[in-house]
Amino acid sequence: MKHCLYAPPFGTFGDVNLLVDLAGEAEQAGWDGFYLWDHVLFEQEVPFADSWVALTAMACATERIRLGPLVTPLARRRPWKVAREAVTLDHLSNGRLVLGVGLGIDFWREFSAFNEPGVDDKTRAALVDDGIEIIRSLWSGEEVSYYGDNHTVERVRFLPTPVQQPSIPIWSAALFPLRPGPTRRAARCEGVIPFGDKGQPTPDEVRSIRADIEKQRTTDTHLDICLHGPPDQAKAYKAAGVDWYALSFWMEEKLDWVRDVIKAGPPAG
Repeated sequence: MKHCLYAPPFGTFGDVNLLVDLAGEAEQAGWDGFYLWDHVLFEQEVPFADSWVALTAMACATERIRLGPLVTPLARRRPWKVAREAVTLDHLSNGRLVLGVGLGIDFWREFSAFNEPGVDDKTRAALVDDGIEIIRSLWSGEEVSYYGDNHTVERVRFLPTPVQQPSIPIWSAALFPLRPGPTRRAARCEGVIPFGDKGQPTPDEVRSIRADIEKQRTTDTHLDICLHGPPDQAKAYKAAGVDWYALSFWMEEKLDWVRDVIKAGPPAG
């Protein structure tokens, strides 16, 4: 099991210079990854850092840890722009990027405040499915044409291809219990980030999640499961097959405590 940190780039963490410092401290302390939420609004007016710009700066300040947005909401992003950004960051970090994707939410008006089209889950899901297909195709280095209900791509070729081959890992967020749509989407990806509105899945439920997704996969490559939870439960989730275990920070954490936690390093075992 690998251990990572998971933070919102706003509130306490809304300073890009602080995020760069924390990423360096995390690498020195032995953490395996540092991932950021990807939002543009919150329910309160608080300082924000752009996730992708922050991750780029964090990549320049580190050499080993994995980095990425968990998750970027493809429903409010242009997939060709995400494809370009991802490959650039993959090259800059020498192959350390993980691309987390999800539908996004409108709890904080991140769609409605800007008249974005994805105002319901069905619409957002269709945009995400299109987005994954387009991004995968553009990463191939081949000429791409795509004609979907939401997006059109006509005879374009993106170079360079990613450092990571055959693909930059894509991890799909999925609300537990998994419905058919999220299960199929996760089966197309290299990883899944399960979460629930009533708390995190239990170790037995994690095993069930993997089994359900594996039934629909068409490749025998390993499926990463990323979950966040308390450090004292890490061993139980490792036994259940969790690959990445995240220590999750909230926006109002005390900075001295955050630094102490990071410098203490990941849980043993």
